[in-house]
Amino acid sequence: MTIAKPGVALKALRERNRWTLADVNKKTGIPASTLSRIENDQVSPTYDMLGKLSAGLGIDLTELLSIDNEPLPAVAEQPGRRSINRIGDGQTIELAHHTLSYLSNDLLHKHITPIISEYRATSLQEFGEFMRHPGEEFLYVIEGELELHTECYAPTRLKAGESAYFDSRMGHAYIAATQPCRALSVCTFPEGFEEAAARS
Repeated sequence: MTIAKPGVALKALRERNRWTLADVNKKTGIPASTLSRIENDQVSPTYDMLGKLSAGLGIDLTELLSIDNEPLPAVAEQPGRRSINRIGDGQTIELAHHTLSYLSNDLLHKHITPIISEYRATSLQEFGEFMRHPGEEFLYVIEGELELHTECYAPTRLKAGESAYFDSRMGHAYIAATQPCRALSVCTFPEGFEEAAARS
C-alpha cells in the first residue's frame, strides 16, 4: 500500500482552478480551517469528507487519492474495464482509530468504492462521531470481530465471514471487538449525486 496524499491533490486542484479555501468551503460545506489542515497534512480526511470534496468539486474521488499533481485523464465509459489489486496495492489514509486502504484507484468513474479497513477503536467514545454519507454500503468482516453501531438499530457483532448491507446516510460506527479487526467496505454514491452537488 502507498500512502495517499489527499492534501497535496486538493491543493494542486485548488491552485489549478484558482480557488481560495473559501471557494472550496462554499462548494463542499467543509470549513476552510479543516481544508487548510488537510492541505498541510495535519488531519486526514474521512471517507465522508472525501465524498463531499469529490461531489462538491465535481471530480472523481480517485483524483483526491493520487500522489501526482497532474489531473488524471478522463476515461470513456466502455465495456471491458477492469482493475487488478495485488498484495500491497491501494492508497492508504491513516485516521486516528482506523486505517482506510482504497483499492482500484487506476479506474475513474467507478460506481462503487472498495476499501479495506483496519479498525482500532474499542468504544463509541474512542471512535467519535458517527459517519454518514450518501449511498449504500456493504461491509464484510475479513478478520476478527466487529461491532456495527447505527442510529436506527441496536449494535450488532459480526464475525469474520459475516456481513451487513445498509443505507450509509444513517449514522454508523465501527468498533473493534477483537484485535486485529479488518473488513472490506464497498460504498456507493447514488446516481447523479456528483452532478447534482456540482450544480448546487
